[in-house]
Amino acid sequence: MSSRRRRAARRRIKQNKGTTGSFSTGEPVFLAVGRLQRPHGLRGELLMTVLTDFPERLTPEQQLYLGEEHQPILIRSVRGHAKGLLIAFEGYAARQDVENLRGQMLYVRADDRPMLPEGEYYHHQLLGLRVVTDDQRELGVLAQILETGANDVYLVRAEDGGEVLLPATDEVILAIDLENKELRVHLLPGLLGG
Repeated sequence: MSSRRRRAARRRIKQNKGTTGSFSTGEPVFLAVGRLQRPHGLRGELLMTVLTDFPERLTPEQQLYLGEEHQPILIRSVRGHAKGLLIAFEGYAARQDVENLRGQMLYVRADDRPMLPEGEYYHHQLLGLRVVTDDQRELGVLAQILETGANDVYLVRAEDGGEVLLPATDEVILAIDLENKELRVHLLPGLLGG
């Protein structure tokens, strides 16, 4: 693997498609790990769409948080199934017990997430960072991360509502400074459309 590809691999971003709460106010922040789909069988299992890069961390007796109210719920069992997981919870022993859980999100506390190697970041750590060019121009804030086949694309939204799409490559993304809430970038010709 070339040194350029190694750097790109180190800068990989781990996704969590949903966050709630606020780091700045000291409230717990929750990260979505799955969305409950339909009941499966008669013993209280549900099909779950996986929204985490770490599904192996979902184990029996682990506490998760259910829905927007973040109701604590304990995993009774979990196993692979097709493109998702089959999951069951303590206190929900039959199909009729879990019917009303369909469509609910499952969360973990952000402070319970696995540590990433240096140079890797979770989406929620990057969203909201000020985006500044290497010649000190402010472009706006990182508003969205689009996942594509080749590399992620960062959608930067300016104060006036304008948007810029930046490929998340080593040539464009120069530095990520979480402490100062800043993303330093280099604009390749044509990225601003002019």
